[in-house]
Amino acid sequence: MPELPEVETVRRGLEPVLAGRTIAAAVARRPDLRRPLPERLAERLAGARVIGLRRRSKYLLADLSTDETLIVHLGMSGRILISGAVLGRHVHPQAAPQTHDHVVIDMEGGVRITFNDPRRFGTMDLWPTAALGRHPLLAGIGPEPFGNDFHEDYLVARLRGRRTPVKAALLDQRVVAGLGNIYVAEALHRAGIAPWRLAGRIAAPRVAALVPAIRAVLAEAIAAGGSSLRDYRQADGELGYFQHAFRVYGRAGAPCPTAGCTGTVRRTVQAGRSSFHCPVCQR
Repeated sequence: MPELPEVETVRRGLEPVLAGRTIAAAVARRPDLRRPLPERLAERLAGARVIGLRRRSKYLLADLSTDETLIVHLGMSGRILISGAVLGRHVHPQAAPQTHDHVVIDMEGGVRITFNDPRRFGTMDLWPTAALGRHPLLAGIGPEPFGNDFHEDYLVARLRGRRTPVKAALLDQRVVAGLGNIYVAEALHRAGIAPWRLAGRIAAPRVAALVPAIRAVLAEAIAAGGSSLRDYRQADGELGYFQHAFRVYGRAGAPCPTAGCTGTVRRTVQAGRSSFHCPVCQR
């Protein structure tokens, strides 16, 4: 599932062709994705101007002139593709409709935004912008990793006394927004913390070290355009490249890249999900 860097990359790709522009028409080709689509979705979108495009955790938020916000989650296989636009030197002609093109938005000026989702695990909703924080999908989400509210003292306080593995604690969106399996594994390796270590038993200085590690790995992933695993692509169809810089994720059996470490990356399973770590330098 796309994590914060992938969603932020998509947001940056969409912003030049959406922000400040008006939706000419929209088509919903089915009544639902993972959840039912909003009633009269196409009618409510048509004629609305996109005031701005934001991201909250793993959700894209398009604020509209109708005082509603379009909420989009890509799910496991969702993609948002741009066609009929000139992006840098690349021209993306209008493509013929594909089987899994579920929502199509045509902007004034000829740009087309297509939400394609073969597995239909994605989500799309419209919600009053003023009450966005009360939406069931957004309420209770923790601070953004790059925001001022996410800092060393905050994380130390949130993990204090928790008897869950630190990996599970960081995957909890109520603790910090946007992290998933890939970037938690990478951040824990950089901080030298084993993924199964109980969060509440990690010394405060080591917990504090997770904050810059999380920010660094996310910033590098965004700069690389995210990680192209399975179905993820950027909004212009290009691949992300951060998977080539993974230190541990998906590298079971490879030498640990930490300078001076003699360990080998190991794969284990936690709560039904793969965990990758170095048993020598992560403890």
